[in-house]
Amino acid sequence: PFSARADATLELNVGGQVYVTRLETLTAVPNSLLWVRFTQSSPSELPKDRHGRFFFDRDGHLFRYILDYLRDTELFLPEFFKERKRLQREADFFQLPELAKRLAEAAYPEDGGDPEEAELGSPVCSSTSSERALRSPGSGSGYITIGYRGSYTIGRDIQADAKFRRVARITVCSKISLAKEVFGETLNESRDPDRPPDKYTARYYLKYNFLEQAFDRLAEAGFHMVACNSTGTCSYGSNDPGEDKLWTSYTEYVFCR
Repeated sequence: PFSARADATLELNVGGQVYVTRLETLTAVPNSLLWVRFTQSSPSELPKDRHGRFFFDRDGHLFRYILDYLRDTELFLPEFFKERKRLQREADFFQLPELAKRLAEAAYPEDGGDPEEAELGSPVCSSTSSERALRSPGSGSGYITIGYRGSYTIGRDIQADAKFRRVARITVCSKISLAKEVFGETLNESRDPDRPPDKYTARYYLKYNFLEQAFDRLAEAGFHMVACNSTGTCSYGSNDPGEDKLWTSYTEYVFCR
């Protein structure tokens, strides 16, 4: 059987999404699939990815809600959540009958009433903004700061073609576990590879240079932007003032969950 301590930290790869949690969280519901896998099996019997993380070929985005439920058998879904049936299917797969039942009752109230009203009375309910900040999906609440250095040029003729926002690198500053949960395999950990999940780093960066990709991932993980700031300078390509102006800037976006 799996011999790790109950408070041991484990890394999971669920459909390409990386999660960091404790063994006692994964085995919180007796007779569930995760309980069986991590109490009745040996580590060598559990499938792993090439990085040694325990692998489950399931919906990686919806697993954050499964993990949230395992923490205290409650679940707060985002407003206008549209994947209730898919989440119910995931609950069935992970053998969490109580969660599957709650999801079914919220979606199809027995009295024929408004599903939205049934949702409010169910343990599985949409949260307000303040509740989401306290009870969010994934690895809990926290901050992630996205930073980038960009540059663009504007010709002497303002109507001429300009090269906008050439982003060299997108940096990630946050708790290790949050960064890995949100960005998964797209996170480059080479500059700070050995820090434990409960520590913080300002040295990670992403393997792509499109800010919108980072924003999409943060939104899917339940994060909201709460602040941003930017500094910029202007220079000429040479000593000739007639040359095109080169603008460089450093911008940071702060996200919270």
